[in-house]
Amino acid sequence: MPIVDDDLPSGPGPEEFSAQIFGAGAPRGSSGLALAPFRGVRFDPRAIGSLAKVTSPPYDLIDDAAMRRLRAGDGHNMVRLILPRAAGAGYRGAAATLDRWLADGVLAPDPEPALYVYEAADADTGEVRQRGLIGALGLHAEADGVVLPHENVYPGPVRDRLALMDATRANLEPIFLVHEGGADTARVVDEAAATEPLVEFRADDGLAHRLWRVADPAAHARIAADLEGRQALIADGHHRYATYRALQARRHAAGLGPGPWDSGLALLVDSSRYPPHLGAIHRVLPGLPPGQALERAARVFRTTEFGDLSDAVAALAAADGPAFVLGGGDRLHLLTDPDQDRLVKAIPAKHSERWRKLDTAILDHLLIQDVWNVPEDENSVRVVHDDPAKAVTRARRTGGTAVVLNPMRVSDVLAVAGGGERVPRKSTSFGPKPRSGMVLRLLDLG
Repeated sequence: MPIVDDDLPSGPGPEEFSAQIFGAGAPRGSSGLALAPFRGVRFDPRAIGSLAKVTSPPYDLIDDAAMRRLRAGDGHNMVRLILPRAAGAGYRGAAATLDRWLADGVLAPDPEPALYVYEAADADTGEVRQRGLIGALGLHAEADGVVLPHENVYPGPVRDRLALMDATRANLEPIFLVHEGGADTARVVDEAAATEPLVEFRADDGLAHRLWRVADPAAHARIAADLEGRQALIADGHHRYATYRALQARRHAAGLGPGPWDSGLALLVDSSRYPPHLGAIHRVLPGLPPGQALERAARVFRTTEFGDLSDAVAALAAADGPAFVLGGGDRLHLLTDPDQDRLVKAIPAKHSERWRKLDTAILDHLLIQDVWNVPEDENSVRVVHDDPAKAVTRARRTGGTAVVLNPMRVSDVLAVAGGGERVPRKSTSFGPKPRSGMVLRLLDLG
């Protein structure tokens, strides 16, 4: 298969590539959902002080401004590992940095395998925003029906993460999964969270981040029995999960057999106890002038002008049917009521009716590809998570166009994934996302 070649192919489109890397042709995992204990590697507060200085958002949420700020801060910040090229190094440089931090005692492995409870709470009110379990997730082909992707992936980001994972021999940050539980796993998580945490700190995201270690084998057995037979949805980290699968395939093709590459670092959150926030991912098209974008869109959509972003976003939320807000110029425009003939022609008929009605499907196929004729790649279409004002500001700074969307419904995500389809890329922003640097996993430690 292509995923075991030295370099991942750049030729396949996202659907074909995703089918290859998530599909049944790659090695399969165990029979059910499994989250195994591992020897976590953590920053030593005695060496670095507060973890607020060295942890970071996930790699794909760090923009240029955040990168400059994090690089200018503590010399042990996680960006030097998870984004080594942007931090002025490379994949081998990240591996050397990781080795140096281990040798210096900045990072240290825990003495025995454990699972870890992670919590993010509002630092002012104490409201728990997320609480889940970090462990080594058993990898599965999509056909197993255990770990469900809901987005396609692209070769470029997988190639980047695979090169980093190969060089460091580590899972540097967890992916984020949700499942419907409410049974013994939830009880173990809450029992641990009732005790004194290993680490606790307030980050600049306004959240208090806490970590507990669950080292009791009896608790591990309870969790294993509870998760068997369940399934989980990848909320965030599709490219990293695809990288886990690619690394697994590469190691098996090399004749190495079962090993630590058959699992990957993951945070599993019980959505029935701690429902995730599902935000929108807005688009910025830096090469598309806003006047041109509006003129072409007005041929297909009804347009309504707004002067204030909050008014435009409120109208967007109240819209009945597909709707978008265009920004970047002096005024904002709400797009509604697309031409049905153009819509039917633009949306691929091979997909289900539910998929064809998704706002992101209409945006990608009708607006970006058909009306605007913009290639859908990382340079031509950039993304901003959750924040409409940030998207509009970025568009104005580049002379481009912002497209503000409503968030998807969780029910639609689950229904699309459960039907064997994937929502269009960058449709969902589940959160809060786990902080990078709370706990790392070295493959050499299992």
